[in-house]
Amino acid sequence: MAEAKQPFDVITIGRVGIDVYPQQIGVGLEDVTSFGKFLGGSATNVAVAAAKYGHKSAVITRTGADPFGKFIHRELLRLGVSDEFVSDVPGLPTPVVFCEIFPPDDFPLYFYREPKAPDLAINAKELDLNAIFNSKIYWATVTGLSQEPSRNAHFVAWDARKKREHTILDLDYRPMFWSNPADASEQVAKALQHVTIAVGNKEECQVAVGETEPMRAADALLERGVELAIVKQGPKGVLAKTKDECVEVPPYFVDVVNGLGAGDAFGGALCHGLLQGWGLERILKFANVAGAIVASRLECSTAMPNADEVEDILKGFN
Repeated sequence: MAEAKQPFDVITIGRVGIDVYPQQIGVGLEDVTSFGKFLGGSATNVAVAAAKYGHKSAVITRTGADPFGKFIHRELLRLGVSDEFVSDVPGLPTPVVFCEIFPPDDFPLYFYREPKAPDLAINAKELDLNAIFNSKIYWATVTGLSQEPSRNAHFVAWDARKKREHTILDLDYRPMFWSNPADASEQVAKALQHVTIAVGNKEECQVAVGETEPMRAADALLERGVELAIVKQGPKGVLAKTKDECVEVPPYFVDVVNGLGAGDAFGGALCHGLLQGWGLERILKFANVAGAIVASRLECSTAMPNADEVEDILKGFN
C-alpha cells in the first residue's frame, strides 16, 4: 500500500507573476537603465515566506504557457514551494509587474495583466479539495474574488474547507482589479463568512467592513464571524483582536528600500507563528520584524527572512 501523503502546512491561492524591479532607486521608470526579475504575486510570496521557515507549502495558481511561466515553476521549486497545483493557460501571458522605488513610502506599481491574468482563470473543477481541507493553513486573498472563474473557485474551496481553523483571508484590496469598491465590499462580506482569520491594513478594512479606525475595524471583522482580526497600521504597529484578547504591538523601524513585500512577509510569518502555537503577542512581534526586514531589501520573494534572522533582531528589540 502506498504511504499516505503528508498534508501541507500552508496552501495559498491566488496571484502570481514576474516582478520587474528597477536597480536604480529614486528615479521614474523612464530613467531606469537596468532591472531585476523576481518571482512575485502576493499569495505566492506568502507561500515562499512560509517555506523559508521550513514549512511544507504550496500555491494554487495559473501561469501563461510561456517562458515566464517556466521561470515561475523553476523559482517555486528553488524556493521550496510545491508547484503541483500550478497549471498554465494557453493563450494568456504570464503577468508582469513593474514598480518605481521612492523610499520611504512611495512605490507605484504597474500591473500588466491583460487581457486576463491566468491566476484569475483558476477553475473549481481543478482544485484538490482534499489537500485544501487537510492543509494546516489555507490562505486566500481578496484579489481572487475580483473575476470569474476564480471567484467561484474560491467559494468552492471554502465550502470544502468547512471553516476549519486557520482559514485566512488577506484583505489585499487593489482598486485596479475591481470595477468599483462596492463590488469588492460585497464579495468580501460573503467571504468573511467562510474564514476564521482576516488580516489587512486600514484602507483594506474600509473596503471590507467600512471602518478605518483599528479597534472599530477589528470589532467589525469579529462581528462578521472571524475568530481573529488583524489590522496592520504601518508606522503605528499592528492590532489583533479575538473575542477574549486584544493585543497591540509597536513597529520595528528600518531604513526602507522597498515596502512592497512587507505585507507578504508579515503573512508568511503569521503562518509560522500560528503553526508554532505561539501566543498572539509573540506572533505579532515576529511578523512585524519579518515585514520590516523585507522592507529593507529590494525584492520580495527572494528577500524573505528565515527564523534565525528574525529571532536575532527580536532578542534586541524586546
